Amino acid sequence: MTVVAIDGPGGAGKSTVARALAERLGVERLDTGAMYRALALAALRRSIPADDEARLAVLARSMRLQVGDRVVLDDEDVSAAIRGEDVDAVVSVVAAHPLVREELVARQRAWVAERGSGVVEGRDIASVVLPCADLKVYLTADPAERARRRATDCRAAAARPAGTRGADVGEVLEAIGRRDAFDTGRSVSPLVVADGAVVVDSTGRSVDDIVDELWGLL
Repeated sequence: MTVVAIDGPGGAGKSTVARALAERLGVERLDTGAMYRALALAALRRSIPADDEARLAVLARSMRLQVGDRVVLDDEDVSAAIRGEDVDAVVSVVAAHPLVREELVARQRAWVAERGSGVVEGRDIASVVLPCADLKVYLTADPAERARRRATDCRAAAARPAGTRGADVGEVLEAIGRRDAFDTGRSVSPLVVADGAVVVDSTGRSVDDIVDELWGLL
C-alpha cells in the first residue's frame, strides 16, 4: 500500500496532480484544504469570528464531514460553497489555530489509517501529518503562473456560488503573495519543504509529465 504526501502553495497544481496520481495508483485522494474550508464555512454560517480559536475548535470536533469527490458538511454538499470569496477571506486565519489543526490533523491521520494508502494534499502533510509517507512531494510553480491558473479557474468555475467574481491576474497575484507569507510565517505547521521531500516545479509542465515523474519515484 502506498501513501503519498503532497504539499505546496496555492495554485501550484496540487489538487490536479494529486487527483491524477491517485487515479493512476488506484487509491483515494484527500484534499485537506477542503477540510479547513468546510470549517471556515461552518463558522461563517454560525457567525463565529475567524480569530475565536476556542469556539472554532469545538465546531471542528462536532462537525460531520466527508471529503472525497464531493465535500459533505453535516449532510449538505458544500463542494461549491467552500470555494466562495467569503471562505477565501478567512480560511487562512481559521486554519492557523493550533486547536483546530490538532482536530483536523487527527482526522486526516485516521483517514489514512483506515485505508492504508492514499494521496493526501495540503500544506503540512509531509512535514506534520504524514512524515513517514512513502513519497513526500513539495509542488511549487512560478507565482505569475500560479496567479494565471487561479484567475482562470475563477472565471471558468460555473459552479462558483452566486455573488462571487473571478479576480484578475494582478489581484490574484497579490492575494497569493499574502497567503504565501502567512502560510510560511505562521508559528504552527508552517508551509515548508519537509525533510526528504522531492521539490517539483510545475511551471510550464503538463499534469501527465509531473505524474510520470512522481510515478517513477515510487
